[in-house]
Amino acid sequence: MDFYDVVKSRRTIREFCDKKVDKEIIERILSAGLMAPTNDHLRNWEFVVILEKEIIEKIISPLPKTISKKELDSVIETWEVGAPFQKEMYENAIPKQYKMLIQSECLILPFFKQESPLLKPENLSALNNFASIWCCLENIMLAATVENLGCAMRIPFEKETEHIFETIKHPKEYFMPCYLAIGYPLSNNRTPEQIKQNIKEKIHYNKW
Repeated sequence: MDFYDVVKSRRTIREFCDKKVDKEIIERILSAGLMAPTNDHLRNWEFVVILEKEIIEKIISPLPKTISKKELDSVIETWEVGAPFQKEMYENAIPKQYKMLIQSECLILPFFKQESPLLKPENLSALNNFASIWCCLENIMLAATVENLGCAMRIPFEKETEHIFETIKHPKEYFMPCYLAIGYPLSNNRTPEQIKQNIKEKIHYNKW
C-alpha cells in the first residue's frame, strides 16, 4: 500500500470477526513499533501479547460489560460533548469498550519504562518515555493496517491498572498506557464518518 493510503485507511475498528492472527504477523507489526524514535535511544518497551480468550477475559474483567442508554447519555453530558459528529462517535465507541477487547483475537498490552511518577512529572522531560510509546503504537497501528488488520485502543482506569499488575506481574517501573486490540475487521463494521479538515486552515507559516 502507498504510505498515504495507509494513513488514510488507518481507522479505529471496534468489531472483529472470528479469525486468528498469525504470530508471524504479530511479530512483524510489533517490529514496526520498535522502529519508532525514543528520546534516549533505548526503546525500553515490552509487549505482553494475549492470544487466549480465557486470559483476555481475565485481564479485562474489571471493565463493565454493558452500559445502559441512561448511563451513556450521562457520560456524554458530563463530558460536555456538543458537536453532533462527536456525540455520534462516543455513542458508537463507549458501549463497545468491553466487546472490542474480548472479540479481538490478539490483545496487546504495551509497556514503557517510567521510573518517576507519570501523573506528577517534575518537568516536561519526565514525560519523554510516555510520549515516545505513542510513536511506537502509531507505527504498530499503521503496520496492522498494511496487514488488513484493525485496531482499537482503550486507556485503562486506575482500578484496571492495578488489576493488570496483579494479573500480569509486570515490573513496577513499567507502565501500560493502553490496551491495544488487534484483529480482522467484521465485514459490516461501522465506523463514524471523520470530520473533514482543510490543512491550509491549520498551518501558520512563520507566525500564528
